[in-house]
Amino acid sequence: MIWENDNARLALLELLSRGSLKRRHTQLDAYDALAELPWTRATGRRDEIGVAEERRTELAGLIDRVWPAWRDVLSALVAAGLPPTPDGYGRLLDMERAATIPELPERINRRTAASLTASHSKASLTEARRGALGGTDTSHDGAIRLRPPDGLSARTANGTVDLSGIAAVLGEVSIPERALFDGLTFEGDIRAVLLVENLGAWRDLSPPPGWLVAHVPGWDTATVGHLLDRVQGIPVVHFGDVDPNGARIMLHLRSRVPNLKWFLPEFWFELVDVCGLQTTWPQDLDLDFAPAPVRALARRGLWLEQERIVFDPRMADALEAALAAEPPSEPSQRR
Repeated sequence: MIWENDNARLALLELLSRGSLKRRHTQLDAYDALAELPWTRATGRRDEIGVAEERRTELAGLIDRVWPAWRDVLSALVAAGLPPTPDGYGRLLDMERAATIPELPERINRRTAASLTASHSKASLTEARRGALGGTDTSHDGAIRLRPPDGLSARTANGTVDLSGIAAVLGEVSIPERALFDGLTFEGDIRAVLLVENLGAWRDLSPPPGWLVAHVPGWDTATVGHLLDRVQGIPVVHFGDVDPNGARIMLHLRSRVPNLKWFLPEFWFELVDVCGLQTTWPQDLDLDFAPAPVRALARRGLWLEQERIVFDPRMADALEAALAAEPPSEPSQRR
């Protein structure tokens, strides 16, 4: 039934309390149903209907049946200075939820925060909803998988842990976002940081000595951004697929690391005729910043996956050479 929906009932409430109803995307079914009834009339304004005053009793009878609590809702909206619209009702519910939030710790997960301040945990955290949390911060609570170099440790307020020792046993370490938020620092030498897009390539390649290798799964860069804040002044190299998304991710990461270097060894492009894969490079993707081999690949409608070269014996030397390479120039600003 159409009137079981909050937005539809709010359409009735707005029409009854204001005498008119605007046509909104979130209330189309209710608007169209009401527009066909003899209880409403055209107002002369586009996408708006009004109450036929002689039929107001029928409208009130309908809302009494489908939403017995409408008078209480309207009173609460008026008291809060909010309109009887989906937006106004949503803000009223947010205010009511905010009044019941218990005492919170210094930081909570953003999904937990949404469940306390909004209708469900997947809802967005608006500025008002964040304000309802008081001084409590929210976190994404991601984690970043690392392969640390020998001798690297991590220190927090709770102590120091030997990351390379853990990796010697488990093969890798995972750093949670909250540890990075709370001031984690690295102790030991890091010659360079290598960001690797795909899991297989990240796990299987053999980096040069002293390199910290981090897995950056595609667009999920929230946690790696906090890692990069902890390694400022250390060269950072990105190794991903050479495809449209790879180019976009490279540009995205450079917003955090302007001097980010792109790992594109020459021998990789020698394999284009053997292992190049078909794809479509969007016309609006600005590749002016990309080296000539990438632009040539795009013109041919091909892409290269990074796993293909992980075990190439030239990888270590190519990574070292990448440290001396100039970062790609800024893309042009097209109008």
